[in-house]
Amino acid sequence: MTQSLVACTLGSPFVGEVLASAHRQLGRAPHLDATLAAWPYDPATSAMALRLNAGLHALARRGTFTDLSALYAGRHTEFDRAVGEALERGEPTLLTWMSHPTQTNEVRRSSAFMAALSVLAHRHGLPFELFEVGASAGLNLLLDRYAHDLGGVPCGQADSSLRLKPQWNGPPPPRADVRVASVRGVDLRPLQLDDPLTRERLMSYVWPGDHARSHYLRRAMMLARNAVPVVDRDSGGTWLNQRLREPQAAGTMRVVLHSMVLQYLPDDELQSVKASIQGAGMRATRDRPFARIGLEWNRDRTQVLLCVTSWSGSSKDGERTILAACHPYGAWIDWLGAAESRAAA
Repeated sequence: MTQSLVACTLGSPFVGEVLASAHRQLGRAPHLDATLAAWPYDPATSAMALRLNAGLHALARRGTFTDLSALYAGRHTEFDRAVGEALERGEPTLLTWMSHPTQTNEVRRSSAFMAALSVLAHRHGLPFELFEVGASAGLNLLLDRYAHDLGGVPCGQADSSLRLKPQWNGPPPPRADVRVASVRGVDLRPLQLDDPLTRERLMSYVWPGDHARSHYLRRAMMLARNAVPVVDRDSGGTWLNQRLREPQAAGTMRVVLHSMVLQYLPDDELQSVKASIQGAGMRATRDRPFARIGLEWNRDRTQVLLCVTSWSGSSKDGERTILAACHPYGAWIDWLGAAESRAAA
């Protein structure tokens, strides 16, 4: 099972074993087996196996099946026995998890966004209006409320209870005053952080045993209680077209953010998002510049690249820069800074 190997590569042999066991035991859940066999999307880009893993993790966290909970707690290693029982008896719950896209809200990715904003702040010196596509619960929209250490360069709120320090390789980003004037996001299924089931859902997408990710997510959710970000329910293309046509104050820079979301968009929706961004770029001026920051897989899914494209009226295509290669969950950043490309994102 390919996703089992991917999980091991990304640092979770346990999840790799869970997925391998699920593959072996899938016959015990015939409806789930049929759903996976007829899966209408690309299994990798739609994170098919990771949806299943999150569903199993949720059952383990709830204590629904004692043997599965004991497996996740490290009290035994009988993967086939525990996972097989969960597949057979928990099939309805797992089918529900399969019907929803992953919504991880990896807050460590906000450090990559902050590094890119530092580049834009260094160039333009303007406050930002941030718009995030696929914002989920909006935790990454609170990036200026977190304390970031970016290769030794401090950024964000120095006294924040959430301190993020990705492993940094390469030269540091420029020192700049990143000022966020406003934030707003969009998602087809926004998550409400005041709902305990939502918080449990987000925790279930964190791989078992990954204490760092669990810690950062809990801290971010606690901070969000006093600063609930606005996340609208809508399609990204429609929402962006409306938001980006609203008047932009002179002396501000608009920025569209997205991380690990483009792979989930149907082609027509993806083209709509790109058209809205291109349109805003062509309307940009020197005192009303515009930028797009993306943290996404490259075309052959070998690297997650942090890219920024900015417009200020000098070119309709904008200036595109590949700033870094990053860990998918933000654990490390290989900073490039000045390497430029005109290739499509």
